[in-house]
Amino acid sequence: MSKNLKNIGIVAGATVLSRVLGLVREICTAAVFGTSALNSAYVTAFTLPNLFRRLLGEGALTAAFVPTLTHELEHKQREGAFQLLSKVASWLALVTAVLVAVAMIVFSRADLWLATVQRWGVAPATAERLELGARLAVILFPYMVFVCLAAAFSAACQVLGRFSEPALSPVWLNLSIIGALALGGWWAWGAPERMNLLCLGVLLGGFLQMAVPAAVLWGEGWRPAFDLRPDERVREIVRLMAPTVIGSAVYLINISMSRFVGLSLNDNAATVLNLATRVMELPIGVFTAAIATVVFPMIARHAAREEWGALSADYHKGMRLVLLINIPAAAGLALLSEPIVRLLFQRGAFHASDTALMTPILAVYALGLPFLSFTSLALRGFYALRDTATPVRAAGLSFVANIGLSLVLMQWLSTVGLALASNLAVIVQAWYLQSRLVRKREGFALTPLLPSLGKIIFATLVMGVAVWAGARGAALLPLGRKTADLVVVVGVIPLAAALYGGLLWAMKIEGREELEALLTKVRAKFSW
Repeated sequence: MSKNLKNIGIVAGATVLSRVLGLVREICTAAVFGTSALNSAYVTAFTLPNLFRRLLGEGALTAAFVPTLTHELEHKQREGAFQLLSKVASWLALVTAVLVAVAMIVFSRADLWLATVQRWGVAPATAERLELGARLAVILFPYMVFVCLAAAFSAACQVLGRFSEPALSPVWLNLSIIGALALGGWWAWGAPERMNLLCLGVLLGGFLQMAVPAAVLWGEGWRPAFDLRPDERVREIVRLMAPTVIGSAVYLINISMSRFVGLSLNDNAATVLNLATRVMELPIGVFTAAIATVVFPMIARHAAREEWGALSADYHKGMRLVLLINIPAAAGLALLSEPIVRLLFQRGAFHASDTALMTPILAVYALGLPFLSFTSLALRGFYALRDTATPVRAAGLSFVANIGLSLVLMQWLSTVGLALASNLAVIVQAWYLQSRLVRKREGFALTPLLPSLGKIIFATLVMGVAVWAGARGAALLPLGRKTADLVVVVGVIPLAAALYGGLLWAMKIEGREELEALLTKVRAKFSW
């Protein structure tokens, strides 16, 4: 048990380190390039290999590969497991290499297809931004090969009981990018040269993400072999991956489409959308993922045993905790979006005008946080019931809603309209998932949560007034603007959180004892 807790602590510590470095990476990138067309082109170009990384690499592959590889290790020892690893890596390398080659050829001839779309009425400025993004995509797409192989190697390391190296995988990318930005700043090159160096930093980080777990496997006795012979185990992994790929990728696809549409809208839309998403996703990454990780095995076990009453109870506990954390987080992030953006990003090439541009976008994204967290846990309900078809349908519905709403709302609200469209698409997905869950099992109905929800909303309103008053008070202090922002972030936010928690405690929120027990499990899983 102590060894398991140690491994969990290693993974949790590495995850927190990775997210902190990821935010530092975005801060440095914004300081060097601001919200320029060049930065927006980079963000959009890097979105493409990242999208395929999610589709072919992380998540879906790990979920399908780990059980199969574990079975091989148990029944055929390391020799059989290493043979399967070589087969999976061979097919993964072939598929990703073909995709990369096709993408590089298509984007290298961007001048041809952009000339065609210009004849359809696309503005010359938009065509220039798209061409710049295509040029950077040619450089960045090989990253996909490295990071997809890294996902397979990291999964194999976890099966062998090696957790620290895979958990640190994102750290190498962040450090490589930060180092590339520092080197470019030290040499004081122009923006195009710094951007090329940044892209090389991405490729170096991707290579390290692949090389480090591969070196661990070499030390464990694996010797890579290129093997494309037909194998039922590989086909089984593909079958297991397919529904998860489609169902789990919708959020990333929606974000990606927002950036592509944003690149056609103006110079800075893709950049500010990316930065706002980064800040907004911190509560998702830390809290919601922790809750879902704890709740999912519990409800899956109840579903397997057909313990429907216990399943409903644990689902409601998890959902209550998700809403309890994310509703006030959304309110606080929306109210304090300006000082948070100014404190994190306003330096170097990121100016006050960029802060003014990003502030409402972050506020809009923040208001969608509870629905995004709700969707994350609702998906686990379907997976516990072994239903992968409904999440796929929900994904398609959300995708169509996002595209349609983006094209309409950006005409009226510009970049803010793209953020609002993304939120509305998540709301549509959340409604669809919850309505279908209730059709499957009435125990998933949210009626038992209504008393808790009322208390959460009341406590959030009181907290919001305190946050607003605290921010106004800090602004009146004889301090510099950045110092006042720091006072808000490190002073007002903790005091407001304490006020919120005290109000809920005083109102004796429903399920308090169960929530404390569940929160204890979350802390045990995601703390040292």
